Amino acid sequence: MSEQEAGPVMEIACRPPWLIVHFQQPQDMVSWAVAGGGRRRSQSVAWYQVRDHELPPEVVPLEYLRVRLNAEGLQDAVGLLTSHTVDQFSDVEKSREETMARCITTVGLTNALRAGDPDHEAEPAGTINLLCWLSVPLTERAMLEALSLAAEARTAAMLDGGIPSFLSGHPATGTGTDCIVIAAPSSDAARTATRQQPLEYTGKHTLAGSLIGAVVYEAIVAGIECWKRNHGEFAATRES
Repeated sequence: MSEQEAGPVMEIACRPPWLIVHFQQPQDMVSWAVAGGGRRRSQSVAWYQVRDHELPPEVVPLEYLRVRLNAEGLQDAVGLLTSHTVDQFSDVEKSREETMARCITTVGLTNALRAGDPDHEAEPAGTINLLCWLSVPLTERAMLEALSLAAEARTAAMLDGGIPSFLSGHPATGTGTDCIVIAAPSSDAARTATRQQPLEYTGKHTLAGSLIGAVVYEAIVAGIECWKRNHGEFAATRES
């Protein structure tokens, strides 16, 4: 059955300060998200737009976000925090041979850093938060490989975009507070409904890996271009 016949796999609702991706069915997910991080099964991924003054040092981000998720009826969602304007998100989709990948991301670069920069107190929030969904089920090993590949594609886009670390001035590889969420259909449900076995690998040599890398790279590139338009080519100011 096609997505059109079955209805959309996911719906995106953008109503600032929320950006919410809601799936028709629970999905297997892996991430290091503020709320709902680790491996879990969920039907929603939610970005909450926060201002720096809302998170002083005495406020615990997880508790802060959980209160807002609960108030929104999103207790079981994977929750992300960003200072980036949530209505400026990128959405890239690609498919081949009945396999589809899709990436939804917000890109804020005021906290751009290079891996290996000196440790320091956290700067005002400015982060890359991305959700990459694959249309086929994945084993835990494949989900972790997809997580690594998405991070690599993010970094490639940052290097190609010429964004410097605000701390060292060297080419940035991400920000200090990035988060990546990988999602795929529940492997148990997929086996029951279609007898489709989860993919064991999602490396660069695989179709799934190729699609993941392509959608994440293009979505981050689009986000970087949007950020540059709003902040200047190499803005040194912080988002307010």
